[in-house]
Amino acid sequence: MDTITMRQAGDYVDKQVKIHAWVTNKRSSGKIAFLQLRDGHEYFQGVVLKNQVGEETFELVKHLGQETSVELTGVIQIDDRSSLGYELLVESIKVIGESHEYPITPKDHGTDFLMDHRHLWLRSSKQHAIMQIRNEIIRATYEFYNDRGFIKVDPPILTGSSPEGTTELFHTKYFDEDAFLSQSGQLYLEAAAMAFGKVFSFGPTFRAEKSKTRRHLIEFWMMEPEMANYNHEESLKVQEEYVAFIVRNVIDHCGSALSTLERDVATLEEYTKLPYPRVSYTDAIALLIENGFDDIEWGDDFGSPHETFIASKYDRPIFIVNYPKAIKPFYMKINPEDPRTVLCADMIAPEGYGEIIGGSERENDYEIMKENITKFGLDLDAYQWYLDISRYGSVPHSGFGMGLERVVAWLSGIEHIRETAPFPRLLNRLYP
Repeated sequence: MDTITMRQAGDYVDKQVKIHAWVTNKRSSGKIAFLQLRDGHEYFQGVVLKNQVGEETFELVKHLGQETSVELTGVIQIDDRSSLGYELLVESIKVIGESHEYPITPKDHGTDFLMDHRHLWLRSSKQHAIMQIRNEIIRATYEFYNDRGFIKVDPPILTGSSPEGTTELFHTKYFDEDAFLSQSGQLYLEAAAMAFGKVFSFGPTFRAEKSKTRRHLIEFWMMEPEMANYNHEESLKVQEEYVAFIVRNVIDHCGSALSTLERDVATLEEYTKLPYPRVSYTDAIALLIENGFDDIEWGDDFGSPHETFIASKYDRPIFIVNYPKAIKPFYMKINPEDPRTVLCADMIAPEGYGEIIGGSERENDYEIMKENITKFGLDLDAYQWYLDISRYGSVPHSGFGMGLERVVAWLSGIEHIRETAPFPRLLNRLYP
């Protein structure tokens, strides 16, 4: 007898199998009981017939607590009524680990309560679906970049310098030197791009910002490519192709998860259509002012309401391009057509989810870069290694960063970005 997961059920119809699972719910009437089960991969039903399993086993089933772990043997049956398409006709049950008074019951719980029990909330069907989508985005990311000749590079998490200043970094000591938790691997990736041409990283980043919005975490995962000999427009093409690719793969491989989350697949299909619209920062400001926004003017950065309104004019993600250089980091290249601005873009997701990607063409002129570092009040000595990139055989290059958790929230259609991170319990306690 084979031990299987329910994802393998189609290969075992009418065959006896063994499955390890947890009990999520149960109901019984007379001589039949229905167990709602999960095996870590799928949610499925176990049918227990009293005349088949006997009095003792049937009585055991009636007293199984929520989240009790069990080992079941039985026969796989086709069940057209379930989203999985199969169920297990149970023949025997062995309790592996008992569970009594499980704190997360089928009733409604508040988000704060659930976040305080995040280690258990991960077992719920909604959280299970979100994590499946998160996993698919990660899997598809590696496929996309590996198939296009990118090399995976892992920048350090403890750094001595920052791409965007140190005001939002967690400070620590590296023996006798100052160090910070990384807010981006970009600078290191630029160096790697000069060695390998096209590189990407995918890892944790940190922002020491006491944000109270639904969009922010202080720890999140970011995907960052850097591409030698790519200009700004070429980078935008990679960005939109990448996002459309991960949306396509979520649709194709996460149907059950999307159904659990009641996510409209037809809406997601629109997000696979390329190219994505582009609107200049200047035109976006004019659009806002024309529509009654009196809290913003040229030179200001956008807030969430501004991004949401601009995005509402389109049915797909959009690029807002060429922001004022005064509100962007030192490493962005000046826009030759309007020196007040830089060659950069933010990709804004539809449905009010805000910025999901930020990127730019990087400055590759040594003297300009050196001057920028000084103007931004950064320690020139700390950035000498970075200046070597533009000193020794630099080429035009571009890159961007995508916040994983915000993309997961968008594609899942959920309200709280905190639900997308596996264990943000500490974040919830500090910044509710």
